[in-house]
Amino acid sequence: MTHIPDAAALTAQLIRCPSVTPEEGGALVLLTEVLAEAGFECQRIDRNGTPNLFARWGAKGAERTFGFNGHTDVVPPGDVAAWTHPPFSGHEADGLIWGRGATDMKSGVAAFVAAAVALVTENPPDGAIILTITGDEEGPSRDGTRALLDWMAAAGERMDVCIVGEPSNPDRMGEMIKIGRRGSMTLQIAARGIQGHAAYPHRARNPLHALVALLNDLTARPLDNGTEHFDPSGLQVTTVDCGNPASNVIPALARATVNIRFNDAHSSESLDRMIRDKAAAIAEATGVSFEIETEVSGESFLTRPGPFVDLVRGVVQQATGLDPVLSTSGGTSDARFVKDHCPVLEFGLVGHFMHQVDERVPADQVRQLAAIYRTILERYFA
Repeated sequence: MTHIPDAAALTAQLIRCPSVTPEEGGALVLLTEVLAEAGFECQRIDRNGTPNLFARWGAKGAERTFGFNGHTDVVPPGDVAAWTHPPFSGHEADGLIWGRGATDMKSGVAAFVAAAVALVTENPPDGAIILTITGDEEGPSRDGTRALLDWMAAAGERMDVCIVGEPSNPDRMGEMIKIGRRGSMTLQIAARGIQGHAAYPHRARNPLHALVALLNDLTARPLDNGTEHFDPSGLQVTTVDCGNPASNVIPALARATVNIRFNDAHSSESLDRMIRDKAAAIAEATGVSFEIETEVSGESFLTRPGPFVDLVRGVVQQATGLDPVLSTSGGTSDARFVKDHCPVLEFGLVGHFMHQVDERVPADQVRQLAAIYRTILERYFA
């Protein structure tokens, strides 16, 4: 007879696996054992040393397939001596589970694994359930969920909808469902001029003046005023440096870093083009040249309200008594990759203590999340 795991106990077991990214730490081995016992077909999809797990219950290509996505890797614990309980102890006391990953997001993984195992054991659905679990969300995110989706595309595996189990609630369970995320991009800008004596500026070409002019142009006005489902985009200058220790020397090189979190009024391509056009105009006026390197973490995306969002929202309302806000706030998650595969949203625990010393989560909240996930599955397949 299949053992149905308790979501809180499974969370504690996962915390005891020291899976600091990109180490697997035994977490995926443990989940494979739990899922295989319940009849899931499990495959390790490791790429470039990054550990990932694909698990499916039901027939490949089923008419309806529900997916969950999450990660078992965690950030380093920092000063271990500062923790009340050892960060990989999974210590349980006073209704709390302590340890690195308790909130972000071994509890979310444990909740959807427990929900899926319970459903297929007690009420097998007419369809399939796919779980994609990565060890590369807290790292560079190149060979984690991306690798799983690449493998699925090649293997003919597909989810019709997906929930990413990241913590989504600010303060109380049921407050918020993430239906999209802003895009994120970083630009490294180098301005090259001609070094010279500060007393003879006509013999030099100051790159700082040109760089400051560009940065002022970029920050003088908002990128936009927001859209239907998104707050205004934000552009932040995060570093400016020329490495010049002398007060009487005009430097030859100045650098700045700009980070942009953008809504669906833009794409990374349109923003990159806008900044390069502004830089070109300033370069022409000053004689200073610009070199710009752009790194895109993800594009903005939105899962528009409809049957899938309504289903999840209705279950959350019934379970918590709250009407969740449909939000696109926050940073990035692996939903930015899943959105190219199928409609995706994020719903998970309250995000207190993420990445903090003494990370912890209420055990009853983990069990509540598992119950919500199970109800979502039951209604989806009903």
